[in-house]
Amino acid sequence: MLDKVKVLIIDDENLAREIIKKYLVGNEKIFITGECTNGFDGIKKINEEKPDIVFLDIQMPKINGFEMLELIEEPPIIIFTTAFDQYALKAFEVNAADYLLKPYSKERFDDALEKAIINFKNKTSQSYIIKNLIKSIDAKSPYLDRIVIKDSSIINIIPIEDIKYIEAQDDYVMLYCFGGKFLKQKTMKFYEEHLNPNQFVRIHRSYIVPLKGIKRIELAEKNTYQVKLEDDIRLPVSKSGYDKLKEILK
Repeated sequence: MLDKVKVLIIDDENLAREIIKKYLVGNEKIFITGECTNGFDGIKKINEEKPDIVFLDIQMPKINGFEMLELIEEPPIIIFTTAFDQYALKAFEVNAADYLLKPYSKERFDDALEKAIINFKNKTSQSYIIKNLIKSIDAKSPYLDRIVIKDSSIINIIPIEDIKYIEAQDDYVMLYCFGGKFLKQKTMKFYEEHLNPNQFVRIHRSYIVPLKGIKRIELAEKNTYQVKLEDDIRLPVSKSGYDKLKEILK
């Protein structure tokens, strides 16, 4: 048992979990440490059980596999199980992330598992692989409809409709929402590119605001402007931000 590789299964489909367990039966190298049906429980189980290898479904309710991995600092060896399209599969291959395309054969499963065991024994770090994979997927993803944030042991799912404004914080951003404020390790450039431009506008190098939240554009002092938002919040507007607002609101 001490020499066995600990495996965790995270998939919302019972049949998919049963197939993985069936394929692992009789493998003396493996100990199944548990199974989860969603990303919330998956994060908790990873923190508690410290598995060596995780079979991770991507398309799950609550939070998906990529959102889950963003919240884990040192991910274990990951084998993605997915029904994603060809672009996503190319992203896996380019970033050296292993995946099983559903439905998959026992032979393909064994190949992926053996590669994962080798990576585990060689102490291959997953952090760099996962980070670049998420960047590749993000680059082609549609506009965001929610943001997932881990605050201590609490996972918050924030609909974009709840955002009052976003403020730059070096390599992070602070999201000011109706339910409080939350720090997220993403750049302003990321949110400028991944929020619908019909709903959000970058008014300043340090601020992105929802168009529906703008109550007024005010002259702050000579040739400088600010926006007034709900709750009497006022934020500076750069020249380029002012030009954008004039174009959008004309």
